[in-house]
Amino acid sequence: MSTFSEFRLLPTLLATLAEQELETPTEVQERVIPEMLARKPIVAQAETGSGKTLAFVLPMLHHIKELEAAESMVEDGGRPRGIVLVPGRELGEQVGRVFKGLTHGTRVRVRMAIGGTAKQIARQNVKGEFEILVATPGRLQLLMKRRQLRVDDVRILVFDEADQLLDRSFLPFASKLAHDCRRDVQLAMFSATMPHSLQTAIDEVFREAPTRIRTRGSNRLVRTLKTVNRLVDDGQRIDALRRELHKERQVGTLLFANTREQCDTIASFLDEAEIPFVPYMGEMDRLERRRNLTKFRDGDVSILLTTDLGGRGLDIERVDRVVNVHLPRDATNYLHRVGRTARAGREGLVVNLVTPRDQPLIERLKQREYRPH
Repeated sequence: MSTFSEFRLLPTLLATLAEQELETPTEVQERVIPEMLARKPIVAQAETGSGKTLAFVLPMLHHIKELEAAESMVEDGGRPRGIVLVPGRELGEQVGRVFKGLTHGTRVRVRMAIGGTAKQIARQNVKGEFEILVATPGRLQLLMKRRQLRVDDVRILVFDEADQLLDRSFLPFASKLAHDCRRDVQLAMFSATMPHSLQTAIDEVFREAPTRIRTRGSNRLVRTLKTVNRLVDDGQRIDALRRELHKERQVGTLLFANTREQCDTIASFLDEAEIPFVPYMGEMDRLERRRNLTKFRDGDVSILLTTDLGGRGLDIERVDRVVNVHLPRDATNYLHRVGRTARAGREGLVVNLVTPRDQPLIERLKQREYRPH
């Protein structure tokens, strides 16, 4: 497919895509959308920033609006027809924004039940009639346990960032959820990485063998990402970071470390150097974390200091540079970190501060560099 118009989506969706100047689908969209429109179960692996969200949002809106056009209206409160499960609040909000950017023409009602908001807000959101729910596992389980939400009419169930979502603790609920939905429910899983352990989840959750889609760039570094490896001794990280940050002070930058203690050391340097930044870590109060993310997203500050928490689900257009002050221990986390830049075909820069003990990881990453096909 060379344009979205070839997918035979609803005219209202095509009109909205045109308004947003979205004409050409990405590889994952080109391959997933026809399969989902054909109501096939899907397991899709695609690199970060490749447009996975739009790949499932468009078919969901199309199918649900078609049901409505066939005079099958939603008539019961708390009984959606589509559910998107996400591992965390930030990704949930981003998925919600993509949905709502496409619903002013289709008039499909999208509600949120995500962690980090008051439980009463989630209850209020699912009280009336609506078609699609974006939820985190904890909130969804609570709403179902209290019988404030029914899933017996769910026609499409999507697991986003499935490798993070379907761990052993959540797998029994995920399997029960899929089987509590309509027997003809369409299941779809999306992720940038698909570890072998996820096969167990696929076998448990899917009723039939899914169509598997893997983009050419999946599990690899994207071609628009420039990588710079700077060799440093362990005690020289801060000096190397100082030199890097002074090159371009206003570039939207994510600084990554592995632990809270490492972040504290970096934060002390930034404070002393009077370099504005905001932290974004799991131990923080959720409201403070959200405020900091908003400051960074809006350009009030140019540096976000984070751990691997910031490597998942953040889609911020102004991230032009990622600095791994401390490299992660495995290649999967590295791919998620650097996937915050060079998204949707844009260019991006990653700077790695590499010590001798990081060399095995660097060698493994060389095997994942983009190669033309």
